[in-house]
Amino acid sequence: MTDDHLYINCGGNATSVDGHDFEADTQSDGGSTFFLSTNKTWAYSSMGTFLDADEDEFILDKTCNISNTDVSLYSNARIAPISLKYYGFCLKNGSYTVQLHFAEIGWDTNGSSTIGKRVFDVDVQGGQYYLRDFDIQKEAGDVNKVITKEYNVSVTNSRLEIHLYWTGKGSTNNPTKYYGPSISAISVYPVPRPEPVPVPPPPPGKNKFPRSAIAGIVGSALVFGILILALSWALVRIRHRKLKGLELHPGVVFDYKKLKAATNGFAPDNKIDGVGNVYKACFMFTLNSLAHLNSGELDGIQIAVKQLSAKSEEGAHEFVTAIGTISALKHPNLATLMGSCTEQNQLLLVYKYMEKVSLQHALFGPAEAKLELNWETRAKICLGVAKGLACLHESKLQVIHCNIKPTNILLDKDFTVKISDFGYSQFHDSRHSFVCRGHMAPEQIQGIPLTPKADVYSFGIITLEVVSGQEFCTLRSKDSNDYLLNKAYKHQEEGNLIALVDPDLKSNYKPDEALRMLCLAMKCVNQSFDLRPTMSSVVKILEGNEKFDISSASKPRSTHSGSTSHGETSNTTISPSTGNEIDDSQRH
Repeated sequence: MTDDHLYINCGGNATSVDGHDFEADTQSDGGSTFFLSTNKTWAYSSMGTFLDADEDEFILDKTCNISNTDVSLYSNARIAPISLKYYGFCLKNGSYTVQLHFAEIGWDTNGSSTIGKRVFDVDVQGGQYYLRDFDIQKEAGDVNKVITKEYNVSVTNSRLEIHLYWTGKGSTNNPTKYYGPSISAISVYPVPRPEPVPVPPPPPGKNKFPRSAIAGIVGSALVFGILILALSWALVRIRHRKLKGLELHPGVVFDYKKLKAATNGFAPDNKIDGVGNVYKACFMFTLNSLAHLNSGELDGIQIAVKQLSAKSEEGAHEFVTAIGTISALKHPNLATLMGSCTEQNQLLLVYKYMEKVSLQHALFGPAEAKLELNWETRAKICLGVAKGLACLHESKLQVIHCNIKPTNILLDKDFTVKISDFGYSQFHDSRHSFVCRGHMAPEQIQGIPLTPKADVYSFGIITLEVVSGQEFCTLRSKDSNDYLLNKAYKHQEEGNLIALVDPDLKSNYKPDEALRMLCLAMKCVNQSFDLRPTMSSVVKILEGNEKFDISSASKPRSTHSGSTSHGETSNTTISPSTGNEIDDSQRH
């Protein structure tokens, strides 16, 4: 069901203003949070904790001195230290007026000069409309005064995004809540259509249509109407057939009882180690479920059934995102989604089973698993991850995965990479214990608006792990010298990056190829995302189709590109567009 309006009283109770009913937004959650409204028509995600605050509060309250008759909208505001994003769902496609309501109620000047300054940015629909260095108090003229910013926005996929985020400007001294975005209310409604100009009726007895012309018009209208009905019926039939599982993509609709039986009631013994709530099963497909096959009942096919939480927003988000992303993007290095099941309040995704499980299992699982990882296989895995990410980034959907790590890189019997788990491609939530922050780009943790370069950073970490055979995100040691990236920085400083190569390989690897991969990995983990290469450039470098200078690997990091342990950047950098190195003489 779609709607054509949205009214939210950010941080406040439900209220009615000018005939519009604003929904309540009173939940106190902040930090790394995703909240979905009860009616599921809107949501917000928040990130960050305030500096030097004993207790984080994410709603501001003001009971007096608001200079506006609509006090119920402006006596509260939702705030966030770093990032605050509101989502509107199920909107009818079309043009909308978006009003953002603000009032600085975080402090009073008491007639004196300003004691704090709140400055933040606002993007609507991914940066199409924005405010830069927005200061509520300055724009409104004082604290407790109201200001409204209004934009016309196009909604084409039934979804609206409003992103408010802090970029490091303004006050951060006590009290600590001067910095970070703040918003009082949001109004979304259709752009009014122009009134039609009335056409006066013809004078009596003048310009009457002949009966034959009227009959022709009526007949044409009937034929046209029948065609429309026939087309609609055909579309419904096609859609119905897809839901019955007559096409492999978007997938088979599986029967819950059969999946439960195939997994032995989702027994712990059938759980695949290291990849979350995923169960191995042997399933009997029939002609009705896979119509492209021309035999009756088939032998059992091994599948992997991922069980998501139907009670959480994250589970619902991953379910919808996985179906939408994987069905729309077909690539040899993306996971193969065979179908889904939503019966009996369950959210189940059914994938093709991966014999080698995951990169986590192959690298850091049983010793016998790692024995199969010769140098050629490791190079193949890195190239497969790069190709899969390049497909995501360069597709029409422009997907940023946001959660690339070894458990989400599946491997089939031939060690072909299949990137999976798209549940964080729109947002991530650090409350989940299985999210390894070590693989996240610095801007993900800082709440800076993400670009595909966030996945490039994660790819760099993955490449270091594959080449070295060492786990980056380890909890077994408190010694900083045991952390992989720290080791890589030290070896790079010494001009001896090749020392990272897994000793288990002995001499059975290609030194030049290994050094090129390690140098490329260090480029990818640059603290400045603008200086990281694109994934398409990474693919070309790995395939040998683009030049990449590895001579700088023998020099200390202070004389070549990459981030130092203090985040400095040297004179030699990498071209964001090509991945090639440039020096200061080429910058201008």
